This record gives sequence, C-alpha cells and structure tokens, in this order.
Amino acid sequence: MQASLGVLQSFSQSRALSAPLATPTGAIAPGSEAFLETLRQRNAVLDWLFYDIGVVTHDEAASISPWLAAEGAILVVPPTAKGNVSLCSSIDAFVAEYKRVDTLAVAGVGSSALGSAAFARNVADAIDKPVAAVVSGYGLADLITEALGGFFLFGTTNSLRHNFEWLDRLRESGAVADPGTGSTDSTNYALPQRSKDTRTVAALLSHDALSLRTLIGHSKGNLVISEALFGLSTTARPKFLKIAPELLIVTVSAKIAMPPQCGKIVDILGKIDGFGLLNSRLDLETEVAVPLAWHHTNTQLPLHLPVTATLRCVPELAA
Repeated sequence: MQASLGVLQSFSQSRALSAPLATPTGAIAPGSEAFLETLRQRNAVLDWLFYDIGVVTHDEAASISPWLAAEGAILVVPPTAKGNVSLCSSIDAFVAEYKRVDTLAVAGVGSSALGSAAFARNVADAIDKPVAAVVSGYGLADLITEALGGFFLFGTTNSLRHNFEWLDRLRESGAVADPGTGSTDSTNYALPQRSKDTRTVAALLSHDALSLRTLIGHSKGNLVISEALFGLSTTARPKFLKIAPELLIVTVSAKIAMPPQCGKIVDILGKIDGFGLLNSRLDLETEVAVPLAWHHTNTQLPLHLPVTATLRCVPELAA
C-alpha cells in the first residue's frame, strides 16, 4: 500500500507545481480550471482506490499530472520495465510515432491520467505489448453527471438510449424527420457522446492510418467505448462496418451494450461487485465472473479485481 500512496504523492506534487502552466493545447482558463481542480483532487484519491497505481513509477506519475494530461489525452503505456509512459499531445502525434499500437484501454470512475495509466499498464502486462489509453477525466460537460453522484446511472442511461433505437431506424427509413435537422449542432447523440474522451476514442477508431483491434474498458470507460462505436455507426458507417466485426471488446466491471455488428465481446464482472452490477445491462451475459472481487483493481487493497491475471485467462486475448 505504501508504494501506491507514494505514487499518488508524486502525482499530486507534480500537479501543484504545473498548475500555473499552459496545457499543450493552449492557455488555461483560470476560472474553470481552478474549479475543475477540486474534482481532479478528488479523482486522484479515486485513482488510488479504484486503480493499481503502484504499477506506475514515480517519474511517470509526475509526467502525467492532470494539468498536463486532461480528459481526452492519449497515453502510450508499455509493460512493466519495458519503457516509460508517453504522453501524446494530439492524435497526429500518436499516429506519427505509435500507429502500430493495436490495443486501446479506457478507465472510468472519473479517473485522471494516473488511473488511466495504471489500468493500461495492467492491460499491457497481460498482453505483453504497449497499450494506448484515452484519459477519461473531468471536463465541464461531466458536471451534470457529477451532480448525480458520478456515473452511477450510466448503465441505466445506456439502456434508455437503446430502448429508443427504433426512432433511429425510422429516421433512416425516412419515416421520421432527423431531430437534428436545422440545428447548428451536428451531434445528435446522448451527452456522453459529446465528451472529449468519447470523441477521441471515435477519432482513433476511424483514423485510416490506425488498426485498433482490441478495446478494453473499466467501469465508465465501457460507456465511452460504447458511445464512440454507436456514434461511428452513424457518422462513419462504411469505416464502422469494416472494423466492427474484427474488434475484440472487453468490458471490466460494467456490462454495457455495444452495436450488434460487434460480435466479439467479453464481459468481466466481480462476483461481489454490486456497484458494477448497478451500472450494468442486466440482460447481458457475464462471460468471466471473478470470485471475491469488487469494483476496484488496486492489487494492494483487499477484494480487488486482478486485471492482469484475469485478462491473461481470456482466450480471445491470446489468439
């Protein structure tokens, strides 16, 4: 436990030192950033609770403080002792240097870059190759769900969205006018689809120079993956139909509906994870039920879900 607490301290100190600086994408808006920093401080504690942050080195933690790697940022995380975490300031930067990376991980529970790096390292250790990670942190748009206690209801939100898919089918057939017609907002999906992390995942999946084959999410990260895929099924359908049948999607700690064209899905859930069950579609089968495992993945805490060990037992990942 001391190891993970030390990493958390390095992360927090780096955040404090870098706070006055501009982000890689432009100047900080002092008012909104100061407000969001209170959430990020909370997220750093959640990272310690929910993620195996002891697998991230002190230097790596310092380099990815949330002021430098906010929501939608792209990290590249190699297996333990096989290199350091890298931060890509843009999708073009990722493509230029890491286009051969074919596995993408998305953490959840309002995680910061530290939790994203820890989850991705667990995945990288399981498959023994570098993994890309999209930071699923906090922007202003997330404050609505934060007011409801975080993404406690994202399983329900996912269910409600797909209960009304018949409207999309009617619209496509011309029977119902597109609700976005005449609007300056061209994005017609639910709120999570508009978040920066979801847009980044969608952009990576649709990029012609990339060939992502495996998507692995934890908790809210599964919703990010789902909404990115549903978005692409409408906005970039030819590309979506090309990649969907070949994608392997692994959900950890929350079972979320994916587009029906995605046939290779493995849902993993701890047997005592009531939090994950609350956020899951109950009509979806659990392929891997982990004994005595709750929602968190920190191996230094009891009742954790051991991500690396569990993924190593998933035959689809070994194929």
